Amino acid sequence: MGRQCPPVIALSSTFDSTNTHCFYLIKLETMKTKLPKQFIIALFILAYLPVTWSTNINTLFPNQNITEGQSLISSNGIFELGFFRPDSTTDSFLGIWFRVSSDTIVWVANRDNPLKNTSGILNIHNNGSLALYDSSGRMVWSSSSNATSITNDFSPFLQLNDLGNLILKNQGSNNTIIWQSFDYPTNSLLAGMKLGKNLKTGFETVLSSWKSSSDPAEGKYKYKMDTEGAPEIILWDRDQIRFRTGMWNGLYFSETTQMLSYRDMFTFLFVWNQDEVSYGFEAKSSSTLSRVYLNEAGIMQRLVWDQDQQTWNEFWAGPKDECDYYAKCGAFSICQPNSVTACNCIRGFEPETPTEWYMRDYSGGCKRRTPLGCTANSDGFYVLKGVKLPDSHNATVAANISVEECRIRCLKNCSCLAYAPSNITGKGSGCVMWNISLVDIKHVNGGLDNLHVKVFKSELGTTNKKRLAIIAGTISSAVFVLLICFVGCLLWRKKKNSKQATKEKTLEENDSIKDADLPVFDMDTIAQATDNFSITNVVGQGGFGIVYKGKLPYGQEIAVKRLSGNSSQGLKEFVNEVTLIAKLQHRNLVRLLGCCIHDNERMLIYEFLTNKSLNFFIFDAEKRTTLSWRTRLDIVTGIARGLLYLHHDSRFNIIHRDLKAANVLLDEDMNPKISDFGTARLFEREHAVLCTETVIGTRGYMSPEYVQEGKFSVKSDVYSFGVLLLEIMSGQRNQGNQNLVTDAWKLWEEQSILKLLDEAVESTVVASELSRFIHVGLLCVQECPDDRPSMSSVFMMLSSDNLVLPTPRKSSASRSIGGFTADHHFYDSDIISVDQLTITGTEGR
Repeated sequence: MGRQCPPVIALSSTFDSTNTHCFYLIKLETMKTKLPKQFIIALFILAYLPVTWSTNINTLFPNQNITEGQSLISSNGIFELGFFRPDSTTDSFLGIWFRVSSDTIVWVANRDNPLKNTSGILNIHNNGSLALYDSSGRMVWSSSSNATSITNDFSPFLQLNDLGNLILKNQGSNNTIIWQSFDYPTNSLLAGMKLGKNLKTGFETVLSSWKSSSDPAEGKYKYKMDTEGAPEIILWDRDQIRFRTGMWNGLYFSETTQMLSYRDMFTFLFVWNQDEVSYGFEAKSSSTLSRVYLNEAGIMQRLVWDQDQQTWNEFWAGPKDECDYYAKCGAFSICQPNSVTACNCIRGFEPETPTEWYMRDYSGGCKRRTPLGCTANSDGFYVLKGVKLPDSHNATVAANISVEECRIRCLKNCSCLAYAPSNITGKGSGCVMWNISLVDIKHVNGGLDNLHVKVFKSELGTTNKKRLAIIAGTISSAVFVLLICFVGCLLWRKKKNSKQATKEKTLEENDSIKDADLPVFDMDTIAQATDNFSITNVVGQGGFGIVYKGKLPYGQEIAVKRLSGNSSQGLKEFVNEVTLIAKLQHRNLVRLLGCCIHDNERMLIYEFLTNKSLNFFIFDAEKRTTLSWRTRLDIVTGIARGLLYLHHDSRFNIIHRDLKAANVLLDEDMNPKISDFGTARLFEREHAVLCTETVIGTRGYMSPEYVQEGKFSVKSDVYSFGVLLLEIMSGQRNQGNQNLVTDAWKLWEEQSILKLLDEAVESTVVASELSRFIHVGLLCVQECPDDRPSMSSVFMMLSSDNLVLPTPRKSSASRSIGGFTADHHFYDSDIISVDQLTITGTEGR
């Protein structure tokens, strides 16, 4: 730092140009007594002694400097001003930091103009401003100057206070503030600082992020007060709104209910008058160190220092969940964090573009279902309770009126869409009215703000009618019970118990579906889509129900898997399939769009694939001619890729247990997608072997150990894949008297594998590829599970023609399992009967 001359009574001092010595001018003419000779000698010795800074100095005077290694420290040692270098850089900056955490920089002077490979010097310029120079004398930063304050008594000095505010004052004018760092914040809001706008001068204080953790230059994020309409603080990503705090309601900003939890630590200061709009805070205890911080990733944080743990604790952050991001759900909708579907239209509104809405693109928002009548008798208000109020930039603020008067005004004004109290403390009045689209509404846990949305009155009557119906039904039932005979009472109780059991089962399924985060369609929508489940729309039938083709109101084609209502197994399969496939995402797995639960009805809603299933092509004499050799190889490889994802690459490890041609669907480009996860099971380890007392699967595809012993593993799926591969190559089924696996082994031994090939592709087949694929298929259908390769090995063997493949081992499976001589019973659906089946849970490890 610069040096100050030690004070001496009756002397004046000057500082030499080298800043190393002080020269004293003795005013002898003012002395009434002659100074002793020894005292004069002592003064000359003192004049040539080097001057050093006090270690806790907090003030800088003119003709003094701060250089690297020197600093100003606030009076109680809370903040320090000096030079610092961020990690991994040689650039130097002048900044302020907390002394308890020296890497916590709260303000930077030359953030956009670093000192590169040079030292810096800070002093008070003769024009009344601070100036920062590099070692060559080039000015790299300066504060704003105030020329009008330079008078005869102008005596500036710089001071760092215990709030972290660096203040340049005029000592000759009652310490008038010339400049202060609090007016020019960087990325931190400190106690005593204001964030806002002076409405008279237009001057704003704005937080702006660093570019990176090692570059304090101004980044792309800004946190500033929006003074239009009802004021609120907005986090900007360049020119796009990223996050809003919501408007101030007298206690907190409507998004930030966490402020209530630490108001015993801070006093929140919100000013809104004709002169300014600003927000700030004060710590109730001087020992509380806190800051509101805008980090480089565009996240706002309220941080409080934990002295015991010597760390910063996060009290609040935003944006934190998906609903914090601006207009996540579009207009006239509400975002609900941690809900099955994040966005829902406000009552009386429906999706603007249903196609996008059902595909979880909510940005288009919602539109009014019934137009307003614009009369007091035709319209009413639906109350959204505990929400972040909508974007108030263009809202109208009515001060000094009651909430009831606000309601009346909004009801009379046809353009008014909603209103809310502007002060919920009970100590104030006024309200805010919205005349444009309601955007960025979020349900806030513990929120106290209520939004009154204007809707046509018919939209409000539904709930009351339902309640009256429930009450009337309850009363009628009670009277009926009193009048009927004892036998009727027993029947009623039996029916009631049955309904209760169904209700409990439904609740259990609903809990699982909620965890799956999957849209739930209503019965009317699905019935309309399938033309009331017309037989002409049936596209398939499996062991647990019928599959219908349908079309949603917005034009998307769907496949509806309607489970048999009388099958307890079907209900279990429903929950299993929903919770599994909803959490799986892969291009070779069918996409589940949602589900439908209505009384005993359980339906799965899939994307409709125009080419239906693989068996529709491969086992039809005419249609299989459309499957070229290259297409068949791509289908086999795609199935392998999907199965590899299930076994190894997804966040769950899943055994499909029913892989077959009917469960491989084809899109318009003939890309395969594995479907039907009703019988799938999770497993804990790659080589885990699971057991079941009852066997479920499709004849021709089940592995020997599964049929004979009830044991299954990932190698069971590998066996099914091998059978499916052979079917695709040959165009033949592996069932009944036609035992494809046996034939394949025989032709392999005779080296006549070309005879297995489907004649529809004989002219285009590549012999080496056929040999490799059949070889891999036979490796997959070996009797011993340990002999079969894993799907990762299968995929590698199919994808490379340079690998040396092991020799497959022929087994008894080729003689007995293929023809199903084992003693098991089968039904017309080709599904093994099952009386009890335990479906494992779908919780991730």
